[in-house]
Amino acid sequence: MQSQNADFPRLKATTVVGILHNGQVALGADGQATLGHTVMKSNVRKVRKMANDSILAGFAGGTADAFALLDRFEEKLAKHGNQLKRAAIELARDWRTDRYLRRLEAMLIVMNAQEGLVISGTGDVLEPEHQILAIGSGGMYAQSAALALKKKAPHLTAEEMVREALTIAADVCIYTNHNLTILTL
Repeated sequence: MQSQNADFPRLKATTVVGILHNGQVALGADGQATLGHTVMKSNVRKVRKMANDSILAGFAGGTADAFALLDRFEEKLAKHGNQLKRAAIELARDWRTDRYLRRLEAMLIVMNAQEGLVISGTGDVLEPEHQILAIGSGGMYAQSAALALKKKAPHLTAEEMVREALTIAADVCIYTNHNLTILTL
């Protein structure tokens, strides 16, 4: 995503990965926040539980933007009886069409016990294949690792897969650290 003001370095980068596997759900993220080429903070919490701990959410992108979107998503959940897909579609619609929200630069992963979705500011609500969701600068590293783990080590739990996928991403992505937060349902 291109920053609105190219003169200032932007807080960026992260890795968030979620997995639904054998009836288990796990969502995790690293803790690094980077401004330009400098690590500004190493223990950012980028995942949280919502809706009486029945939904997991994680973000990549601008922290303030993501918090504004997460708050709006919680409002949509409350309005639509904690229906994950309905709330995600309503948020994506608002995000794409609302003048204020349109400027927010972030991506979200939201999950419940049955499904996971990636929500973007372009109006996308995606349900990725293989029940693996990944966003952020290290997202594709984590997604690749998670896909290999699902295929070659199906005996692992969803939490173990998320932890290993994030560890692998942190080993190769300079914008991802080993300070992990992992939530489960």
